Amino acid sequence: MAEPWNRLNIPFPSAVSSVRIQYTATTDLHVRSVLVHNEKVLKLIRSEILQTEIRVLYELLYVLNNSCRGHRTFRALKQVEQCINRLKDMKLDVALQDLSDLCPSGIQRSVSLKVCEASVPSQPMLEWVCLRVLGAAQLLNRTMSRCSRAFVLSKHHFKWEEFIVLNMVITSMLSRLWVVFRGVLVSLSTLYLELLHLRGVVAHARPMPFLTSFSLPVDLLDFLGPGGSVLIKRSLQSKKPEEKKRRRQKKEKHQQTRRVPEDLGVSVHRGLIKDSDMKPFLNIFRKFTEGKSIPHKAQKKQTFKEQMRGATSFTDAGIHLEKMIQWCRSQRMEREKRLLTFLRLKCQKMKSLEAAGYSVHRKLRTFRQEVHSVLSPQKSSPKTCGSVRSKRRSARLRSRIQTLRSEMKATTGGRRRQRRRKTEGDGRIRTRNEADPQITHCDIDDIFASAGL
Repeated sequence: MAEPWNRLNIPFPSAVSSVRIQYTATTDLHVRSVLVHNEKVLKLIRSEILQTEIRVLYELLYVLNNSCRGHRTFRALKQVEQCINRLKDMKLDVALQDLSDLCPSGIQRSVSLKVCEASVPSQPMLEWVCLRVLGAAQLLNRTMSRCSRAFVLSKHHFKWEEFIVLNMVITSMLSRLWVVFRGVLVSLSTLYLELLHLRGVVAHARPMPFLTSFSLPVDLLDFLGPGGSVLIKRSLQSKKPEEKKRRRQKKEKHQQTRRVPEDLGVSVHRGLIKDSDMKPFLNIFRKFTEGKSIPHKAQKKQTFKEQMRGATSFTDAGIHLEKMIQWCRSQRMEREKRLLTFLRLKCQKMKSLEAAGYSVHRKLRTFRQEVHSVLSPQKSSPKTCGSVRSKRRSARLRSRIQTLRSEMKATTGGRRRQRRRKTEGDGRIRTRNEADPQITHCDIDDIFASAGL
């Protein structure tokens, strides 16, 4: 059964959409934050830029439908279209607009602060909107990954010098779509946090639980996985004013240190301390960075190995494998990502067999070993007994073949020498008989007579 956030049509929780609670300054702060971030999301979804790029995508698919139906880039664009159509069918903008209408306006908030009472969205309504936001965030994350894949496939044609104009249009359109979707995803993450805060206040005043079998995640970053969390973290960090101020100060300080009064015929004053050596500081910094990055990857791999070791079915293994692939993609580990993607296909096939009732315990054990070997370094891969036995067998076979070759060479050489000797002996006898023909033609009595017998 699908998760409640993964349904296309989530049923409305109840007839009570708003409740009247005690309105304080804290509640007013949460309501204003929800309205501000909700307005940002609506502005991005309804923006003319996004709608124009979506229309361009539809036109391209319509033109290329007959000529490029089997093309890989065309299929990737069709996947992007499917994600966008599902996002439209969710009607997220309608749900957010209803939430904005249920919240008190500016004049109502000022009056409510005086009377200390106001009507706000109820707990079921807030939880229903949170489910909508979770589904939209997961779908946006998937859409961005499909855009990236289509962008890479289209970029290959620039190297091959094929369809330059068409691929230029496709790559520019996909890059703009990716940027807009990332902005919507970041705005949804901040809106989700504010919705959780307002839900806590409303649930404390008028508890009306709607989600009993499903608990809303505390952080949207953990819910999206490694790939989506990296994108949100980068966007949030780039928007912090303190970070911008620190970078500006660092840049000004760097420019001041690079200003060196130089002139021909004048000694250069660098402004550095005499007898200063930067090698110890550089070594310390290098050790710090290496010790921070390498153990982090090793620790993450060890965590994945333990999770895969504890998987009791191919369904659990598929979930852990998806997290590994996302993390390898974020860390630019192409070899591990490629091997794990191949193992994911195998996992899906075994998952169908497992659902059909077949016993796949032995296959699961072998599958866990394969995943473990992918995450392990190549030098540390254990040598099996079979490989050692096969090496010994091949060594014995090689030595036996060499012995047979030497014996055959010796036998062939001996036969050739005997044949050569026989040929030489027959030649000597023939020449001797030709030189003394009397020996062959004389009588036997003459021979005995010559000997005195």
